[in-house]
Amino acid sequence: MPLSSIKNNMLFWKITTVFTSLLIVLGITYVVIASWMSKRNFNAINEQLYGDVAAHLTRMTKPLKDGKPDTAVTHDIIHSIMVINPSVEVYLLDTTGKIIDFVVPDKSVKTSRVDLAPIEQYLKDGAYTYVTGDNPKNPGEKTIFSAAPIFDQGRLEGYVYAILASEKQASISAALNRHFLHSLGTVLFYATLLVAFLVGTITFFLITDSICKISAIVMRFKDGDHKARIQGYAKGNLGVLTSTFNEMADTIVSNMNKLTEMDRLRQELIANVSHDLRSPLAITQGYVETLVIKGDTLSNEERKRYLSIVMSSLKKLSHLVEQLFEYSKLEANQVQPMKEAFLLTELVSDILMKYDILAKKKGISFSAEAREDLPPVFADIALVERAIQNLIDNALKFTPEGGKITITLQDRGSALEIAIADTGIGIPLNDQLYIFDRYKKFPAHEMRNAEGSGLGLAIVKKIIELHHATINVKSAPGMGTTFWFQLPINA
Repeated sequence: MPLSSIKNNMLFWKITTVFTSLLIVLGITYVVIASWMSKRNFNAINEQLYGDVAAHLTRMTKPLKDGKPDTAVTHDIIHSIMVINPSVEVYLLDTTGKIIDFVVPDKSVKTSRVDLAPIEQYLKDGAYTYVTGDNPKNPGEKTIFSAAPIFDQGRLEGYVYAILASEKQASISAALNRHFLHSLGTVLFYATLLVAFLVGTITFFLITDSICKISAIVMRFKDGDHKARIQGYAKGNLGVLTSTFNEMADTIVSNMNKLTEMDRLRQELIANVSHDLRSPLAITQGYVETLVIKGDTLSNEERKRYLSIVMSSLKKLSHLVEQLFEYSKLEANQVQPMKEAFLLTELVSDILMKYDILAKKKGISFSAEAREDLPPVFADIALVERAIQNLIDNALKFTPEGGKITITLQDRGSALEIAIADTGIGIPLNDQLYIFDRYKKFPAHEMRNAEGSGLGLAIVKKIIELHHATINVKSAPGMGTTFWFQLPINA
């Protein structure tokens, strides 16, 4: 990994800092716990070895007589014990914990009373229980001790209280403990460095190896291998990175496919529109040239027929341009429906009257089926009329002579359903998936040699979507075609 990459890799430094801090904290914690356990273990051993000192003293002599210490005898025995264990400090206490006599190396104490609660617990639980009590030479410090009650004729006179870890022993123990901690710290430091090096090397190798593999997949995708996907790494941060990249790659590929399809459809539209524009323009140009060149030799009837053909071609051209402008505005969301309440039955009746002459001319029968009491709908009447007209134009275009077109209105509760059905030859099932697609125009042999830009049904779909509804189709070859959609009833 390059040095510059390491410098700029904030994740690397965060991991390194956290990892190092954790090792330091764990090392310090381990040293503290080890020191505490060592000291506790030493005291426990000392207590086990010398825990019966106080009891032994009470058996050998009577430290108190009539509530007063027998100094001569008691001190001789205590000094004998201190020869064996110089760390022992012995105190004689009355029944309230007051120190009435003591034998310590420097013959000085800093408190005159000892708390009896630890002594009572010690006597209750037994000599082998780890209990700490007051240290008269260092008030506030807790230390291990041995204790035994002093009885005179069955009456409690006081206690023998023996400190098993004297001040001198504590000083020696502290020095040894510092040496122990220094040695332990040195060993732990180098052991920690070794463990950190091994664990860090292995961990960073695994992480960087995984990142290198992921980077290689990303570079393959960048270089054009759009099927490249990262496998594995289902958990953790690398798992999130993997799934995110795979989802991103899928989205990019999907968008690229959509753009490719859009470009193909755009080219198809240009070709279709060019063809549809070329036909009426060519016809118009041909007949106009004929009128210009042979105008003097043509009869009035021929002139009228030629002009009629030119007029028809110009109407087709005008209709095509109108469709293109209409669809472009719908596509750009420049059309907002002006909704109002109106009777759909009246609108359908008006449309049928407009198409009556054209239908009779083509030998096609028109009919409408609807109840007279249907409620009004709430929609844009102009847009709905345009959608119905496009569907009727489509039906007239593809219904042969002698066929039938039926418009049906039905109440569906919260909406009225309008269906336009024809008895044409139908639409193949595969083509039904695409007939509403923008720019889509099927080959002539599939669309019954019909003319047009293929925008009529796309316009219908856009209009219906503006009303938050869906246009549906049901058709089969030789069985005719039915288009239907629903409009909300005026509340």
